[in-house]
Amino acid sequence: MKKKEILANVLPEETRIAVLEDGHLTEFLIERPQLGMAKLVGNIYKGRVENVLPGISSAFVNTGFEKNAYLYVTDVVSDSKDRHIEKMIQRGDHIMVQVAKEAIGTKGMKVTMDISLPGRYLIYMPKGEHVGVSKNIEDDKERSRLKRAIDALSPKGGVIVRTEAEGAEEGELQHEMKYLIRLWEGIQKKYESAQPGSLIHRELGLTFQVARDLMTDEAQIFLIDDKDEYRDVRGFVEMLAPELVDRVQHYTGKTPVFQAFGVDRDLSTVRQARVDLPSGGYLIIQEAESLCAIDVNTGKFVGNRSQEETVTATNIEAATEVGKQLRLRNIGGIIVIDFIDMRWRRNQEKVVQTLQEATRGDRAKIKILPITRLGLVEMTRERRRESLLQLLTEACPECEGSGRVLSPESMYLRIQKEVLEITQGRSEGRLKVTVCPEVGQFLKDHQDRLEKIIKRPAEILIDGTLPWEDYRILID
Repeated sequence: MKKKEILANVLPEETRIAVLEDGHLTEFLIERPQLGMAKLVGNIYKGRVENVLPGISSAFVNTGFEKNAYLYVTDVVSDSKDRHIEKMIQRGDHIMVQVAKEAIGTKGMKVTMDISLPGRYLIYMPKGEHVGVSKNIEDDKERSRLKRAIDALSPKGGVIVRTEAEGAEEGELQHEMKYLIRLWEGIQKKYESAQPGSLIHRELGLTFQVARDLMTDEAQIFLIDDKDEYRDVRGFVEMLAPELVDRVQHYTGKTPVFQAFGVDRDLSTVRQARVDLPSGGYLIIQEAESLCAIDVNTGKFVGNRSQEETVTATNIEAATEVGKQLRLRNIGGIIVIDFIDMRWRRNQEKVVQTLQEATRGDRAKIKILPITRLGLVEMTRERRRESLLQLLTEACPECEGSGRVLSPESMYLRIQKEVLEITQGRSEGRLKVTVCPEVGQFLKDHQDRLEKIIKRPAEILIDGTLPWEDYRILID
């Protein structure tokens, strides 16, 4: 069992949660409610259907935000036997919806009418019918015991038994089931009196969600650096899982908690496209709006035996690191991994198995397809929020999000062309051109050629405040 530690850094306008396993950062969560970055997944709204589009089996719902939410036909709950969306809901209908995915990029948030209310042991789905047990509970006897316990409660709706329920007493399950039913009854009452486009149930704050979902026997400590938040979370855990309450502790060290545990150092690498592997190989991770591409390279690693063994060893290392990076960076959607070509099928299977093992502890749903003839692995990872990179950064104003700027050679030629267009072949006057230091050095190295082509002396001036592609031309 891995040693799991949870750290919470609570500031006036930001809450950050770091999950460490065996001392290494594996998961990072952030919430900035005052700055428009509150977690919306799990919130329940009274919505108004604005448009029903049978052509794409979808509807758009006004939930009070600038962009309408997206509702797909499979997320509609209706008594109608006709499963065409236009037969189940109509424009102007008032419906209860829950946020399933937050707005990502240009897309609005995705909602569902199939409400789910998570507890510590159970997830209650009042509009469902199915009773299921988490696949992570592998013991058949325990699975049967838990299912019988839920059936004995005769809940009105569907229930999923969570992994944490393994070994839980029937009384604990019954107590939580009653709580979730009461919660649902309260939500229904609020819905009846609420105005369309209003919030009727807010999901727990970040630290409380983490306490509910991650405070298990594996979590050895939950350190919180804010005294008030510590007291609130401790009281919540005391009610939820009293046997774990002593693991919630107040961090009082003088060194900031993230700095003391090396989290800030690990976070500084999240923005980097390149991730080095222990053997000398490396990954290149490139996120786009619709997918993420990951390239594997051997780098300095040459191995001691055959090329096949060297490549396989690099790919296995890469598969392990990919699992870590996807979880840490919260990369979701379609992911394509370009492993180095391997000749033998058994080696390809080893790499895929390693990737499956590396993603086993991920809370997001993951599907991995077999490796292709080109050495590519296609996979999907559940995306409920924007990735960490998208949350923390925005497109560079200099390169307009491309990640590239013009080379010094291209800048030299651009300036040369503009001077020729301005002078139109005339040779009188002295040129002064002001550029950034890197471009300036290239111009100075090629000043003789430049002066010969533009037919006039040139003075190269340096301005360290100028952006890379900016420059000033003066001819006097």
